[in-house]
Amino acid sequence: MASLTLLPPNTVFLNNHNHNTKRISCMNSPHSLPKRTLPCFFSSSSSYTNNNNHHLFNVCPRTNRTLFPLSSSLGGGVETSSVVNQDTRNLLQRVEVFDLDGNSVLISDLWKDRKAVVAFARHFGCVLCRKRAAYLADKKDVMDASGVALVIIGPGSVDQAKAFAEQTGFKGEVYADPTYASYKALSFVSGVTTTFTPGAGLKIIQLYMEGYRQDWGLSFEKDTRERGGWQQGGILVAGPGISNISYLHKDKEAGDDPDIQDILKACCS
Repeated sequence: MASLTLLPPNTVFLNNHNHNTKRISCMNSPHSLPKRTLPCFFSSSSSYTNNNNHHLFNVCPRTNRTLFPLSSSLGGGVETSSVVNQDTRNLLQRVEVFDLDGNSVLISDLWKDRKAVVAFARHFGCVLCRKRAAYLADKKDVMDASGVALVIIGPGSVDQAKAFAEQTGFKGEVYADPTYASYKALSFVSGVTTTFTPGAGLKIIQLYMEGYRQDWGLSFEKDTRERGGWQQGGILVAGPGISNISYLHKDKEAGDDPDIQDILKACCS
């Protein structure tokens, strides 16, 4: 198992299974961890602790993604309760989405008084997003047992959101983000090169063989065609509390679903 040692004044050394030592500068505090560069330093599945045996984070054995617990002691009384920076949290507190009745809702209110798994679709006609909705809904009983809400947000109109909900029979809550504000706040990637990839193509073929279908009517509506067709999404786990975001996965390409066990660990363990 890899080990982590905190050394004064501001350096963390990570030793992996091959005994190669990596050095990471930790800003101004020996107890802080780099926010963006940290995950790329790991090549093995491990659980990391500090020298007081406080759990810091896990590295997923399948995806190599770093999963931060909701409230992890880093020593010295320092606590972390979010995996996004303050600027992003501030932006999210001003983002409005719309429910299926057209009512405006602050996105942070979706997890203000509860914990929620919030999935962001590429667009409401996307076949890959229909698969994402299905594989999350398949675990809704686990989320319900833990008091966790299941939400999908899509870039598009309320009418598109309604069509998606009716076509998929999605068991959770569905919201529309016609201005793409939440996607911008979370810096989700967008572009042709993130949409047309070999991996995404293979997944689409597999999904069609499983019976999933793209809604081409929704896919070629003007708003989706001009803006949402190249948009990627992600999944976050947040709450209770508007600033509590304990897990964030950003899709690198179309169909980049994280392991469902990673999500359940973040929301329901």
